[in-house]
Amino acid sequence: MGKPRVALFITCLVDQFLPHVGECVVRILRRLDVEVSFNPAQTCCGQPAFNTGYRDEARSVAARVLDLFDDADYIVAPSGSCTSMVRVFYPELFADDPARLRKCTQLRERFFEFSEFLVNVLKVEDLGASFAHRVTYHDSCHLLRELGVEEAPRKLLRKVRGINLVEMQDYQLCCGFGGTFSVKFPEVSVPMGEDKVQAASETGAEYLVAADGGCLMHLAGLIHRQGLPLKTLHLAEVLAQQEKH
Repeated sequence: MGKPRVALFITCLVDQFLPHVGECVVRILRRLDVEVSFNPAQTCCGQPAFNTGYRDEARSVAARVLDLFDDADYIVAPSGSCTSMVRVFYPELFADDPARLRKCTQLRERFFEFSEFLVNVLKVEDLGASFAHRVTYHDSCHLLRELGVEEAPRKLLRKVRGINLVEMQDYQLCCGFGGTFSVKFPEVSVPMGEDKVQAASETGAEYLVAADGGCLMHLAGLIHRQGLPLKTLHLAEVLAQQEKH
């Protein structure tokens, strides 16, 4: 049996703002003897338009995604948000289009968020990572609520050498980002984010880790404006840390 062939789905936020997260994902997968490819024709998954109520525009963008990854065994994204869009909401978008609905079914069975792919598909938890810091983990809403992925990121973090993983109080609460929600309703989004930052700070953690770029950017902005010493990292960045000899 050959190497698993993984197509990397790089989210808009990783592409534009967090390219190093994508690089970490590639390094980790290659270290696990996975063949990684990237289709440059990919754009957005369509979620911003979908969440804002522009279903026709979202359908147009999503239709492109359906035809991009036929040659891959798996498609992996460093985001629960985009993964849930494909697996949960694409079938809703194409409910009246039988041909594309079949493509959705085929795609959703191969489309995974990064941490669940490592733990549930590759059956790997210990990546040989080393990160001697106090860390707390934030569950993004789509990853936790739509995909039900709660333990996989924690299993990976617990295996990191030197790490001190501490849970926040009410760790399942939303950070308030919600994509375009944070733009349309900042009077709600900001206090929610501030509550999450306070909960993270109360753990005494040096780093706030999450598996979604949107949450991280939202929380990093609030942390910066408050002048707090807390730092943010994507899960992949922690798992890519190797002990220096």
